[in-house]
Amino acid sequence: MSFKKKLPLPILKKVDQPFGPPKPPPLPPLPDPPATPLNPAPTLTLTPTSHYTHLLEFLDTHLSKKPLTPHNLLHFLKSKLRHHPYFSHYDLHVFTWASTVDSFRHDHSTFEWMARTLAVTNRLSDLSSLLAFMSSNQCPCSEGIFSCPRIEPIYQFAINAYCKAGKMDDALIAFERMRKLIDGRPNIVVYNVLIQGYVKSGQHDRGLGLYNRMLKDKVKPDVFTFNILISSYCRNKMFEMALEMFKEMREKGCSPNVVSFNTLIKGFFRERKFEEGVKMAYEMIDLGCELSSVTCEILVDGLCKEERVLDACDLLIDLSRKRVLPGSFDHFVLMDMLCNKRNPIRALEVLDELWKNGNVPSLISCTTLIEGLRKLGSLNEAFELMQKMLKQSILPDIVTFNCLLQDLCCVKRTIDANKLRLVASSKGLELDEMTYNILVSGYTIEGRRKEGEVLVDEMLDKDFIPDLATYNRFMNGLSNVRSYAQQKVNLVGR
Repeated sequence: MSFKKKLPLPILKKVDQPFGPPKPPPLPPLPDPPATPLNPAPTLTLTPTSHYTHLLEFLDTHLSKKPLTPHNLLHFLKSKLRHHPYFSHYDLHVFTWASTVDSFRHDHSTFEWMARTLAVTNRLSDLSSLLAFMSSNQCPCSEGIFSCPRIEPIYQFAINAYCKAGKMDDALIAFERMRKLIDGRPNIVVYNVLIQGYVKSGQHDRGLGLYNRMLKDKVKPDVFTFNILISSYCRNKMFEMALEMFKEMREKGCSPNVVSFNTLIKGFFRERKFEEGVKMAYEMIDLGCELSSVTCEILVDGLCKEERVLDACDLLIDLSRKRVLPGSFDHFVLMDMLCNKRNPIRALEVLDELWKNGNVPSLISCTTLIEGLRKLGSLNEAFELMQKMLKQSILPDIVTFNCLLQDLCCVKRTIDANKLRLVASSKGLELDEMTYNILVSGYTIEGRRKEGEVLVDEMLDKDFIPDLATYNRFMNGLSNVRSYAQQKVNLVGR
């Protein structure tokens, strides 16, 4: 059929309701373009009449050559209209027009695509109209004794969109419509979406009321339901009620997960009940629930904020010995706290103990500890830690590395510093000009001309020496040191 011949050009005016009574004109009047269309609006040069003509031509090209079926319409909406720069925001208009054609009937595929499109493009008022139309014009699948199995997923997606936008009244209306259309009770996931929506919008009582209604409807809550309510109780400073909900969770045979325990541990710490919070972590282990890095962060951060740093150290060591400390946990905060309190030796003991039990520290934890040891003057410990890092291919940043070399050279341990350089270079650390300057200066101070000249030659190969004057300065420095040492020996001999 030809849209141009059979569809007269209507008078353009705004459509008040997208789903009006079924008076099937060939094509309903175009609505006003939305304020924020999904794609760029038509150019200003197009008049309404010419714009409508272009739309008719577009429809005639893609829809007139095949019978109008849900499959063909869905293909047109998804692959043709959706990507058009001018007409994409007329998708609901075309959807509505199709419903007025006598030989056509929408099914769950077109309903679902239109509902999801309206939801993701934040056209929630149109989504409400679509759901109302859907409830009075059900999918052909629902003509038997069972309802269409896609009804609940369609409504769930819409309810989730309403909850994200904070439109809880619209979400509840959609929920009630869904209940009338589906077979049996709603899925627990839909209840969880609604309860979470109420909680996030600050309506804790309504969320709790929906939970009680769910129990009356004999819908069994799951761990997500309880976690939502426990978290809401904690945020509303009703920690005792959160514990009661946790108890109810256990009584109903629902096993708590790591989120349940993390929420309660954080609640205990907020109530300054630190011993109870730590006991909750051990109860978590006894029940076979693995600690997460978030759990450890809650425990360590909470104890450190209360100046109980040593307790945090003992806790981590114990968890590590029990082989329950997660490998992804980074104890940087604890290292930093101990170093700030001028106790890097205890930090080193903790790091070594965790490392021994398989909890490899992060680069930032190691470098933080090396800086703390350097500031305290514990150069041997810093040197040994750097050696251990390099053996495990934990490469430090070049600034930290050079600072440690400088400290070693200042106490005439340039040979040890150069050993670190060789190992670091073999592991892939990019050495810079400063590294060689520090070592050459160290060998110069110690009067080791031969070793220094080897480094100067290596600098020359790496283009770290810009000109001949710099090269001569290094070599003369090493020669002068040897001459001075020889003069001193001669004076002693006399």
